Amino acid sequence: MSVTIKDVAREAGVSVATVSRVLNGSANVSEASAKLVNETINRLGYSPNFLGRNLRKRETNVILVIMPSSEHSLYGTIISGMQEYANKLGYDIISAVSNSTTYVETRQMDMLFNRTVDGAVLLGTSFSAQELNEMARNYNIALCCEGVEGADVLTVAVNDEQAGYDAAKALIDLGHRKIALISVDSSVVSSRKRENGYLRALADAGIEVREDYIWHGSYLAHNGADAMEHFMSLDDKPTAVFAISDLLAAAAIKKAHVMGLTVGKDISVMGFDNITMCEMFIPSISTVSQPCRKMGEFVIKKLIDNLGTPHKDNRYYNLEHEVILRESTGRI
Repeated sequence: MSVTIKDVAREAGVSVATVSRVLNGSANVSEASAKLVNETINRLGYSPNFLGRNLRKRETNVILVIMPSSEHSLYGTIISGMQEYANKLGYDIISAVSNSTTYVETRQMDMLFNRTVDGAVLLGTSFSAQELNEMARNYNIALCCEGVEGADVLTVAVNDEQAGYDAAKALIDLGHRKIALISVDSSVVSSRKRENGYLRALADAGIEVREDYIWHGSYLAHNGADAMEHFMSLDDKPTAVFAISDLLAAAAIKKAHVMGLTVGKDISVMGFDNITMCEMFIPSISTVSQPCRKMGEFVIKKLIDNLGTPHKDNRYYNLEHEVILRESTGRI
């Protein structure tokens, strides 16, 4: 049978409370008693049930991070920032992948609901604003990278609408007026905001919006290739393309190369995210950089602050983005 804390107390000739204080590092124990208890623990081979103890204390010093996919290096960089900051405060990060599936995400959130973790950060979620608001009333949650309209929940992201505007404006400043867009389903808040920014930039420059220059698909790479094939089939072809993700931009660039085009000269392509491959790709990809590591650090800081107060900070924080021009874009 496993050794219990009562066995240790009886063998050492002290109270259970004294053993508990030694295990918790309390100063209210004499040096002699602490030494005796520790020797008894080692001799009996006692292993404290820290999980059970933490659940009773209603804290675990663990934060759950749920990401919709494990294939996006963006998430890995954000989580690295989270882990680095959390470690400084004595917290650990555990991650899970929901594959953007509601029932999987709900099952993973059970770790928060049953107090196995102290808080949860969602890097994109299938939960509605109403569901998130209900959770936030009883649990500590945060959104990072992807917000949800109407959610009164701590959120850390970039200003996607302004970032989309700045990306399109950078192409306009290079002399382009025939600028196409590769976007995704409008139910994704960030993509819709980036598209709105693109539309606003065109309007401010007096450029007419053309429906045949706007492609809606999914985040799957083949949609970038399909979009480029469509754009190049038009009689009046665009000279530049803004893709709302780097993966879509990379697929579009590869398709353009297969079609015999020189990217950066015959056609300019702008991405979004600044994932690792952007600098290694040939040609290197112009993009909008999100401060991923900083977002990870910031959301963990704010979430941990919320753990220690009944007055939660549920603000929407916009961190600064940056447009980076590389080889995939050039002057008209």
